[in-house]
Amino acid sequence: MKKVLIVSPHFPPVNAADMQRVRLALPYLLALGWEPTVLAVAPESVEGAVMDEILLHTYPADIRVLRVRGVPPHLTRWAGIGSLWWRCSRALRATGDRLLKAESFDLVFFSTTQFDAFTLGPRWLRRFGVPYVLDYQDPWINNYYHNTGTRPPGGPLKFWFSQFNARRLEPAVVKSAAAIIAVSPSYGVDLHRRYPWFPAENVRTIPFGTSFLDLRIAREHNPGTSLVPFGDGNFHHIYAGRCGPDMTIALTALFRAFKHYLLTHPTEAARHRFHFIGTDYAPPPFGQYWVLPVAEREGVAPQVSEHCYRVSYFDALYYITRADVLIVVGSNDPTYSPSKIYPYLFAQRPLITIAHENSLMIPVAQAQCPLSCYAFSSHSDLAAISDRIYREWFIGGLHQHTPICPVSIIKGHGAETMAGQLAEVFELAARRTSRPISD
Repeated sequence: MKKVLIVSPHFPPVNAADMQRVRLALPYLLALGWEPTVLAVAPESVEGAVMDEILLHTYPADIRVLRVRGVPPHLTRWAGIGSLWWRCSRALRATGDRLLKAESFDLVFFSTTQFDAFTLGPRWLRRFGVPYVLDYQDPWINNYYHNTGTRPPGGPLKFWFSQFNARRLEPAVVKSAAAIIAVSPSYGVDLHRRYPWFPAENVRTIPFGTSFLDLRIAREHNPGTSLVPFGDGNFHHIYAGRCGPDMTIALTALFRAFKHYLLTHPTEAARHRFHFIGTDYAPPPFGQYWVLPVAEREGVAPQVSEHCYRVSYFDALYYITRADVLIVVGSNDPTYSPSKIYPYLFAQRPLITIAHENSLMIPVAQAQCPLSCYAFSSHSDLAAISDRIYREWFIGGLHQHTPICPVSIIKGHGAETMAGQLAEVFELAARRTSRPISD
């Protein structure tokens, strides 16, 4: 039995998108020949985290999880420092050092959007001879905000510093990696563009999967006070997940089409409600509204609600499984690949997808709902896309059509299949070893 150390700073009961790949794979890794140990940050050290205790029951209880505590958030927030890595990197590094020195591991797997954690890979390879695999769930170096002039999350100064640091650190980390996986094939292309010595085909694309167990739990789950008044006679469109300034094209197209529907069919349109839930990652009271300003600009705000704070994972699934319509609004950035697309598909509710034409979401959604999938390339497509949504989705009645998720999608993107692909990468990567050097 081979052993893998999984570095996932966010981990249940913390509800964060970047721990989902690990959580979904854990029930299957042992049967695939890999004994996992998870290195995570203790929940109390994660600032503004939404806790979901149910998540603790979705992976085997006997898996070893080591939780480290860094500098408490309240001791650094006064100085404007909230970075998880800055506060907890020393504890993660020290615990990993002790573990790898005391035990024999075949591989280290980094699955997180706390990208600076990737730098532990070369350190542990050099000291202990353990190869490592990187999981690119987002781009570490992201040119989207610079190229488009869009305000980056956290503000320009903080984002500039993070990108300066990324450009300094990424080349060596990528060069020494035994393998790299990513949620989109565009990540390999981007790495090759930056580093011609790195072959794009060396990145294995493994999208996020989903779990039928999660959906079963969600259908029996009750969030207490619901953010959506199901059963009130209205028609509820739901989006659960991050929004931001990079989603303005998709949101504008949707709301512009609905505005047209309001003007031409006021009685029918009056029953439609749009709910956007968990759209900002910032903890209360720092959450920012991203959807309502667009709805106000397009004149449909009275029928749009936005909850800009994170909700628990199973609360989000509760809304997804009960929606009259599910909305997928994609980013203007074609590399963005949200994990929500697969739970949305498996929920088998009417689904409208509005995303960049090069987004991975387009072919995935087209496999199930080709008639309600709308692709754009730039702002110049707004008029045509919004007109199509108006004619086909609202007037044509596609919003009342419930698709059946094809068996190929279910089998191909379930958690067990994704874990199998991950184990294949582990096997290949573990063959790359390096002799440790003494300190």
